[in-house]
Order: sequence, then C-alpha cells, then structure tokens
Amino acid sequence: MKDRKQNKPVHDSRPVDQSRRRLIKGTAVGALAGTGLIKGFPYVHASEAMTLRYMATGVSQHSQIAAKAKEELGITIEYITVTSDEEVKKAVTQPNSFDIMEPELWMVKKIVPSGQMQAMDVNRLKQWDNVTTAWTQGEVDGKKIGDQGTAPITVMYVEGKNSKKFSKTPTDWATLMPTTYNADTLGIRPDLIGRPIEHWHELLNPEFEGRASILNIPSIGIMDAAMVVESMGKYTYPDKGNMTKKEIDLTLGVLTEAKKRGQFRAFWNEFNQSVNLMASGEVVIQSMWSPAVTKVRSMGVPCIYQPLKEGARAWGAGMAFPRTLKGKKLDAAYELVNWFTSGWAGAFLFRQGYYSGVLTTAKAQMEPYEWDYWMLGKPASQDIKGPDGTVMEKKGHVRDGGSFNAPMGAVACWNAVMDENRYMVRKWNEFIAA
Repeated sequence: MKDRKQNKPVHDSRPVDQSRRRLIKGTAVGALAGTGLIKGFPYVHASEAMTLRYMATGVSQHSQIAAKAKEELGITIEYITVTSDEEVKKAVTQPNSFDIMEPELWMVKKIVPSGQMQAMDVNRLKQWDNVTTAWTQGEVDGKKIGDQGTAPITVMYVEGKNSKKFSKTPTDWATLMPTTYNADTLGIRPDLIGRPIEHWHELLNPEFEGRASILNIPSIGIMDAAMVVESMGKYTYPDKGNMTKKEIDLTLGVLTEAKKRGQFRAFWNEFNQSVNLMASGEVVIQSMWSPAVTKVRSMGVPCIYQPLKEGARAWGAGMAFPRTLKGKKLDAAYELVNWFTSGWAGAFLFRQGYYSGVLTTAKAQMEPYEWDYWMLGKPASQDIKGPDGTVMEKKGHVRDGGSFNAPMGAVACWNAVMDENRYMVRKWNEFIAA
C-alpha cells in the first residue's frame, strides 16, 4: 500500500489517517490528468462526447464552470436546476433522471436511508485528505464550532459500499464530496435602519413592522426562527435542528404572532426574490445569503451581511452520485468531481462569497489580494471583481463578517432535517397561511 502525499493545509490543519489511503491501480494518471495538473493529457472520455446531467439548486451551477469543464475535461455538463424539496424528491424517486447531484447536508440525511444514493469511494477522490476541518472535525482554527442540526461529520460517511446507515467514524465510503458552504445571518439596509443591528431578535422588532422577511424553505426558515427565539430569551433549545413537537409549536407560535401583527412584508424562497426585496427597499431586514447581499451592493444599494452576537446558521453542499450511475459515466463523474475540487471552480465560488470545500486548491487559483480579502478578511488592496470580471467591491472594502474564522468560527447550528420533519413542515405551512 502506498501513501499519498498530503498537501500542507491553509489555516486548516488536521492529522490524517493515511493507513486507509490506497492508490487505485491504473486510474491514478487519468485522475491527475482530469484535474488539469498534467497538461496535454487528453481526458480519457473526451472522444466519446460524454454528457453528465447535473442536478442542484443552482449554487454551483454556472455557465462559466460548465465551459471550463468542457475545455479541460471534454465533458458537457447539462444543468438541471431544482428547488431544495424537488432535489430530495428526484433523488429518492427518479435516480435515473440525473448523473450527479449536489445535495445540502440536511438533504443527505433524507436521501441515504432510501438507498438511492451511491456511496463514493474516498480513494478515488484526490482531495479527500484536504477537505476543510470545519466539515471533517467540526473545528475552525483548532476550536470546536456548533454542531446542532445536521453537522457535516454526522452524514459524511456510510458503513459500507451499499449501506443505508451513516457511520459515526470515518470509512472508505463517503456520501458526498464537499464543494461549497457558508454561515448565514441576516441581511440589512443600513441606510434605512440607521442604527447598529447585533442580534437575531431584531428580525421581529416591531420597529421593522411590514419591512421584514424570512426564508420560506421550512427546514431552513425554522432554524432562523429558532435563532430568533433564543435571542429573544424565550427558550433555549437542546438541539435547534431536531425539535420536539412542543418546540416546533413554540417556535412557529412566535412567528405566527409576528405575522398576524404585520411584521413580514414577504416570504422568499429564491435568490433573486431576496435581492429584489432588499434592493427596492420594501424590506430592510431579512434572512439572506451572502452572494445576495453582494448582488444588492453591486447594484449601488447599501446592504450589509450582518454579523450577530448569537452566531450564524451554517449550511454546506457537495457532489454526490445516484445509485444508478455506472460504467464510463461513473468514471467521468469521478473525473468531474476531482476537477471541481482541484481549484478553479473553488476559486470561482469564493469570488461569489462562498467558501470552498478544499481551501488549499482554491487558494492556488486566486490572486494573493483576493485570498486576503475573501479568506483573511483584510481590506481590499485593489478592486474586488466577481467571476464575470465586474467590480463587486471597491478598494479598501472589508468583507462583511471579516475573515473565514469569524463567521465559520461562530457557527451555532447547521441546516437540518428533524425527526419530526413532517409535523414541522405542516406547522410551517400553517404559519405561512395564517
């Protein structure tokens, strides 16, 4: 057995059990070529005009990424964009309708028990040893972070190749390869609020009646609501990501009371909706995603991704395979995953405001000033440009929330699927209809 050489991590060190590491005979050179690290080596399937159907919610689905994959691998990516609930449903009931999916962690907890997700052989994942410790150890800069909800390590491994059961300890069989993640808080319009915002409970402050909004994806919105309830001092959850029926009733009771008094202007479930609500000024405080805040600012409208004293709600997603993926398409899918985590795509997502599942390779594809801004939280030494080359932030600006260690080090919980999920969804829908 031959050990693989491990790259030195960036702000992300961890001991690695190399005893599990085995080179797959006859595939090592092809896998390396697929990353683009060996120039002039043709992609093994290029002559067959391979097409992979890639199902996801859109976070990592970009025409630029597809074009780069086509250029370097000869693989054509056919995007299938779905909502979170649709992704889970298709994964469980229509595994033949796609070749690669990108589920969030909480989705994995729903899909794996169905037997429709194929375990990934970690020995074929070139960057597995370099995955961020925020996922593999629940640590950032050597310090433990919140693990309420569906923390990554709880759903990253299964017991064996064909197992439907998660493993509490590392195995050679992974559920997904981490691609992107972040820690979410609230987005605000500082010009319209005119004072500091430091707590989650401000979302329900009567001062913002008719000008607040919350995310209308039940499994995520309920977590934001729980952060608000704890911030108000009404209740402390043993696990915000796995509430009892009484805790669900309490949480949604607080939201329903606020809704009936007119607190919410709208409920959104899609990126552009949140952007439009904030850019128009209809909403001044709301659940928001980092790239949406950046998008609003790029429109010339003041908007801040506000760090909050109670911490952040984290989420993560990764590439995964359906049970039905076999043969040359399976080989091509591994090639695409290895390419995706080899750096270029990670750097692309960094420039949108996300974090990459493999920090070391993303750093290698970024300019030093970009890394300093996006990762280290330093003032921009020159204008910061988005993936399309347009200026996103001016020289001197500091990223909202600061360095990677600030938001990720302050994670309070992860998006989750609860044991009482059906009950929670029913009660959430009653809240929306109230």
